[in-house]
Amino acid sequence: MGSRTPQQKGVLLGILLSSIIASMLLMNLGYHVVTRKSFAHFSHLAHYNTGGIGLNKYYINEQLDPEYAAPKQPTKISFSVQDTNGNDVYGILTMVEIYSADTGQRVNVYPWTKHDTGDFDLYYSFPKVGLYEIVISIADTNNIYVNLYGIDPPRSILSNNLNCNCDRAVFNVAVSENFGNIFVSSVSVGVIALLIVFGLVLVFSYRTRMKRKNSGGIYSNLTKNEVIKYAVLLLAVSSGVVHLAVFSEHGSLRIEYSIFLLTAGASQIAYSMLYVLLTLAVEPTAVRSKELAKSYYKKSVIINLFGLVGSSVLLGLYLYSVSFPPPLSPNNAPEDIDLGGVLDKALELALVIGIVYLIRSEKRNLRTQLLEIK
Repeated sequence: MGSRTPQQKGVLLGILLSSIIASMLLMNLGYHVVTRKSFAHFSHLAHYNTGGIGLNKYYINEQLDPEYAAPKQPTKISFSVQDTNGNDVYGILTMVEIYSADTGQRVNVYPWTKHDTGDFDLYYSFPKVGLYEIVISIADTNNIYVNLYGIDPPRSILSNNLNCNCDRAVFNVAVSENFGNIFVSSVSVGVIALLIVFGLVLVFSYRTRMKRKNSGGIYSNLTKNEVIKYAVLLLAVSSGVVHLAVFSEHGSLRIEYSIFLLTAGASQIAYSMLYVLLTLAVEPTAVRSKELAKSYYKKSVIINLFGLVGSSVLLGLYLYSVSFPPPLSPNNAPEDIDLGGVLDKALELALVIGIVYLIRSEKRNLRTQLLEIK
């Protein structure tokens, strides 16, 4: 076989990276399915029909599965009771009630039950579409006011703990027919539309460049450096997508972890887009002014340093979190090392190396342009 052109190499590299990304996402999905649920924590964090309430010495998390609950379908109601520091709790008594928000009537109740840990599930089929209020009552095992396996009478004020000496939290949930499908479809369409627009911009830029080249302009075929540049930008988008894919798992441990991963993923995607937009706005090979060349170089350095520092921090935090308990860890233990995480960080390491290469490449290009510009 003959040697491949830079364009062919770029296409093959893109296919390879896309395959790696797809494999990582599948492995992370499989890991979420088979992973064990830790004491007093959810295995994943729902985005809808979920909530958390601090109540005296407890912090109570609640969520539904499926999160977009439909009427007359079995629904799992999960609770995670922790202390105010996010640590596990043991040996608690709970009673759970479900009220219709429309009528105020209690539609179901689960009697006082002792749980070994603060993590437990209940099952219920909501009778119809509407809003419901789920009330969880918590008491210590030595509470003399609680009748084990008994049921307290319904109340008009759901949080009232008179004659109970217990703590009560109220969670609001919504039951609908098709809201989940509508919401997921809307988000998917938005993401796909964004990717299509971004792809069309790149295609338009490429076609414009080829037209100018064919008409005798100064544009040339893609060079090796440019192929590497777009590969690095693809790596940045890939790393960002992986972070967005796994943020819900970490959010079940601490909501701060979820926010951090969302920010990290968005920042990596933003780095890639900013670099592409800079390249489109000021084509480096077309610069014929020292001032423009220096301006482009300064902007590229700022964007690359943003990507380099951010990705290096993420790598460092991962190495720290698998060696020592990460900051705000609720279980005071290092994170487990899984294949998906290792591949993700290998991707990120390649990104760091690629950004360093881009910084050096842009510096070489600046020197060449300054020598050529008279």
